[in-house]
Amino acid sequence: MGFFDKLRGKTTEVEAQPVAAPEPQPVATPAADTSPVVAAMPDVPTAQNQPQESTPEPQPAAPVTPDTAPEPVSPAATPEPSVAPTTSHAAQPTALVIGDIFTDAFIQLAEGSAKVIKEADGREWLALPFGQKPPYDHVDIVRSVGPSPNAAVSMARLGLQANLMAWVGDDATGKEAIEHLDGEKVGTSQMVTEVGNKTSYWYVLRYGADRTMLVKSEKYKYEWSDPEATPDWIYLAYIGEDSWPLHEKLVDYLTRNPSVKFAFQPGTFHWQWGTEKLAQLYAHSHITIMNREEAADATGKPLESIHELAAGLHALGPKIVVITDGPKGSYASYDGRVVTIPNYPDPAPPLDRTGAGDAFASTIVSALALGETMETALTWAPINSMNVVQKLGAQAGLVDRATIQSFIASAPADYKVTELAQGL
Repeated sequence: MGFFDKLRGKTTEVEAQPVAAPEPQPVATPAADTSPVVAAMPDVPTAQNQPQESTPEPQPAAPVTPDTAPEPVSPAATPEPSVAPTTSHAAQPTALVIGDIFTDAFIQLAEGSAKVIKEADGREWLALPFGQKPPYDHVDIVRSVGPSPNAAVSMARLGLQANLMAWVGDDATGKEAIEHLDGEKVGTSQMVTEVGNKTSYWYVLRYGADRTMLVKSEKYKYEWSDPEATPDWIYLAYIGEDSWPLHEKLVDYLTRNPSVKFAFQPGTFHWQWGTEKLAQLYAHSHITIMNREEAADATGKPLESIHELAAGLHALGPKIVVITDGPKGSYASYDGRVVTIPNYPDPAPPLDRTGAGDAFASTIVSALALGETMETALTWAPINSMNVVQKLGAQAGLVDRATIQSFIASAPADYKVTELAQGL
């Protein structure tokens, strides 16, 4: 996986422009900002979407709203130096999501047009007639996907200001990806468009209930740039193999900004690099989320013991550890507790499991960012995963908070967080 040739520059989805006061006032009035062969993708709410407060009659000082100024502003107030970015104190939590983006083309093969060959070692192969023209049923194009874009869209729908740091080429696919994110209220000010490069495009062959992905990730430069305003959270997921220098700069940024909470959902190349190389990322993590097999790989602990796996991950640095276990549900370790929660029951057989893990992980982080308890976060996450697999593509089934609450209200009695017994 990789990226870039020449950096064209960052593209912001909305420009904020100050609104000048109509006439001089004894006290300055703070200016309000104006301003994926399968499916489609999502952009971050900006100041222009926030309501302005009006004043019924003249006041000696201009009204200050939580959305426009977290602290009182005096007439002599001056902007902070550009070398020291400020932390957002807005009521709406902010998150910078980092990772690769691509378009998926979901190709539904016609029944009987292919066959699955099973070998003695357990491997399975999708076989098509060689040199012939097997039919396909239909194609669905899903834009702006990948673990990080999926997470950003999930966060935006749940009420966060999510901004995506990802890389695209200056082709039609890249433009469409950014437009999709804009439509989903995901911020694109940290997106980088590389002139002369292409945007990654993957093909997904769907046959029966399974899928086979043909992947090709373009090479990018993966250059880091500090966000203009310090986010509340940074979320890192799948990113290309040429991105190690960016990781080093990310570690430096987290060191310089200890207030930022770091969520780590390791991707393919993170696993190839190994735990030792990733030591500083784990050390800075507030939360890490991975499946049971990955936890055993990261820690060297026995696959059979969730307690040992969790302890091993905590030893690397994360304060909160979440381990998913397929149909068995999920586990979490935090505050000296090791708990488990079952999956939310599927209302129908899953249509497509793409993005279920991204929905789960991003929902937990979103709930925590919104001030919810870890126990509440664990009840939210399986619901978003359940709904995602009912739709084609990773984003069509992502839900908002109101929908999550409706599912919780109708949840079965055993859908709850419980302590995990020792020895498990």
